[in-house]
Amino acid sequence: MTNALHPTPADPTRDPFALARALSGLHFIGGRYVPAVSGQTFPVVNPATGAEVAQAALGDAADIDVAVREAARAQKDWARMPARKRGALVHQCSAILKAHSEELARLIALETGKALRTESRVEAGVVADIFEFFGGLGGELKGETVPFSPTVLSVTVREPLGVVGAIIPWNVPMLLMALKIAPALVAGNTVVVKSAEEAPLTVLRICELLNRVLPAGCFNMVSGFGPECGAPLVSHPLVRKVTFTGSVETGRIVSATAAQKLVPVTLELGGKSPMIVFADCDFEKTVAGAITSMRFTRQGQSCTAASRIYVERPIFDRFVAAMAERVDAMVMGDPLDERTDIGTIISTGQYEKVRAFVAEGQATAGATARVCSAMPTDPALTKGLFLQPVIFTGLTKDSRLVREEIFGPVTTIFPFDDAETVLAEANDSEYGLAASLWTNNLTVGLSLAHRLEAGLVQINQNLVVQANLSYGGVKSSGLGKEASLEAMLEHFTHKKTIMVNMG
Repeated sequence: MTNALHPTPADPTRDPFALARALSGLHFIGGRYVPAVSGQTFPVVNPATGAEVAQAALGDAADIDVAVREAARAQKDWARMPARKRGALVHQCSAILKAHSEELARLIALETGKALRTESRVEAGVVADIFEFFGGLGGELKGETVPFSPTVLSVTVREPLGVVGAIIPWNVPMLLMALKIAPALVAGNTVVVKSAEEAPLTVLRICELLNRVLPAGCFNMVSGFGPECGAPLVSHPLVRKVTFTGSVETGRIVSATAAQKLVPVTLELGGKSPMIVFADCDFEKTVAGAITSMRFTRQGQSCTAASRIYVERPIFDRFVAAMAERVDAMVMGDPLDERTDIGTIISTGQYEKVRAFVAEGQATAGATARVCSAMPTDPALTKGLFLQPVIFTGLTKDSRLVREEIFGPVTTIFPFDDAETVLAEANDSEYGLAASLWTNNLTVGLSLAHRLEAGLVQINQNLVVQANLSYGGVKSSGLGKEASLEAMLEHFTHKKTIMVNMG
């Protein structure tokens, strides 16, 4: 595999188009940019215009093998480094990410269509915070003393697993990559990331930036498609842990493949998150919270999007009208334009999938579809994947729009009359990732929070994933937790018992 000189700028740049071109056709393996073993590439498209902005290296099993072996080679020395020193290096990574925050925000807006002001800058900031948080946890890789016998010293120690294979999605690729690699690295593992084929560029740039601090081979990135690139990563014999974020269907395949090797997996899968609104809520705050909870600024492309909203009947009509009015006032347009609130859907395939859901809802007898926001008028955006947000009322509980994850700017709203009934409806789902409750009666709120079948329940807010808050779902929403000390200890180390006979 031939070496490619670093073609990217050393200093932060505000030109995402030039940066995208510079990143074309490359993986990052063993501390350097390299092309795919096959030399093949695939296009990266700006979803706001339909124009190709770069080529990504088309990885397959050969590239995965090189990356995993580089990671395995580096892991022995990395694991021997004192944990706090590893943490200090990860903390230095945070400083580099902060310095390049605007650059990364612009590049992710270009390749994903997420609005710069409302989404991409937020994600870039959270990514730096995650590295800063985990960088300080090196000293928390602690063991225990075990009271086994007065003549036997028995202790446990935390040890890394080895090479971690991480597969990330396209909706918040920087954030979800950070949640996987930062704790894995601090714990003494090395990592190979398979990026999402729709959004490979920003994570590739991050990989290079972090390799300015980390020893070569500790963090590697390969781009490609699931069957040809992701599957070989999961099945590679040197990969001792798999962490995956994506669809339920693919998560099941990942889990089954990893089980053949008896290696642990962390799965963050889909969601159909309920939002329950009581009549005694702070109305204006709750309407604003519904806009945030539905992640409309991300075109609803979020596992935690509040795509099932239940509103107590006395305020139902007022709430629906107020929510529709606010969404209608949001500006849809060029993701790189500071005036834009809402960008685009990520890809043509996702665009058509969401449109099919909307058409099905509109054709349902008794349903009302409130189509909000205006399509952009800029002629340069006529080929963009812009889709107006839709708020549905009047659907039945067995509608596909209520049961299935749409992953688009579509939500459904229902009236309810009592707490027990709405709790049953909220829990009537195969998913259990997140939920929110909006009420000024904390007795009611806490009672329901304990009984909601979700891994993350928030009352009177619905924040995105934050460092230090355990995040992960139940039921079909996944296995394991991310974003916390618990995630690092339980999912990226194993516990070894050591016994010394002193008799």
